[in-house]
Amino acid sequence: MGQFITQLASTEAAQNSGLFGALGIDWRLLILQVIAFAVLVWFLGKFIYPILIRAIDKREAAIEESMHAAKAAEEKAEQSQSEIDKLLKEARSEASGIVEMAHKEAQQQVKDAEDRAKQRADQIVSDARQQLSQDIVKARKELRADTVELIAEATEQIVREKVDAKKDKALIEAAMKEAA
Repeated sequence: MGQFITQLASTEAAQNSGLFGALGIDWRLLILQVIAFAVLVWFLGKFIYPILIRAIDKREAAIEESMHAAKAAEEKAEQSQSEIDKLLKEARSEASGIVEMAHKEAQQQVKDAEDRAKQRADQIVSDARQQLSQDIVKARKELRADTVELIAEATEQIVREKVDAKKDKALIEAAMKEAA
């Protein structure tokens, strides 16, 4: 068909030598080209452009939807970050409270241990003093008994006679009272 149109145009160009002929334009070929262009535009407008426009509209809607989703996600991320910051702040304050309470408890336990140790030391000192007092009393009794024996022996040596136990005891006690 293209050959036919070219042949038709060349025969006509020879016959028409007007303004179009001077410019090298065949008016029949121009009309055919205009008609072919109009048919092409109509075909594209009827079948191709609606599909392209729908695809572009779909793509534009998807982009807009993703923009809204991104904005919503960003806002949600900001809210989450603020909540995280708030929770971290609360956790830090709670942790510092726990540490402070643990420190106080530790100090109290140390104080209680010191108090118990002091009480135990006081008890040990008291027990030691009591034991010492008992030992002193016992030592004095033993010393008194030894002294009584020594005095009895000394008296016997001096008197050269044995006095009975009753008389001996009475003499010793009288001597001890005088010595005290």
